[in-house]
Amino acid sequence: MTTVTGLEGIRALAGQDLGTGDWMQMTQERINAFADATGDHQWIHVDVERAKNGPFGTTIAHGFLTLSLIPTLSRGTTRIEGVRMAINYGLNRVRFPAPVRVGARIRAKVKNLSIVDVEGGVHVVNEVTVEIEGEAKPACVAEQVARYYA
Repeated sequence: MTTVTGLEGIRALAGQDLGTGDWMQMTQERINAFADATGDHQWIHVDVERAKNGPFGTTIAHGFLTLSLIPTLSRGTTRIEGVRMAINYGLNRVRFPAPVRVGARIRAKVKNLSIVDVEGGVHVVNEVTVEIEGEAKPACVAEQVARYYA
């Protein structure tokens, strides 16, 4: 894990690969909890028996579940200290090229795309690729946007 301090430390990350997070296993319990939280109980996510005969041979995680795990999956890549505040500013482009089957392991690979000064801080755009262990295509590719203030 890389640790940087303050806005100057963040600026020094421009254009760099920021690392790869730890593997996380996708469980049916996590999928069911997300379905309950969002109200999305589509059978390909929560009906284990029906999904056995479905297009993926098992249940799959919601795309938005995978997306929502990006902060957790990225946790082990970069640590930023010495800032007053960090804000999730949103997302740019998001795609879900491959499904995450229950039982699969996923992790995030993070690369900085840009760092631009804004009043009192910096605007950071990182490309996050959520990899699926043993799969050629990623589960998710997203441009995550954050702002850090001194």
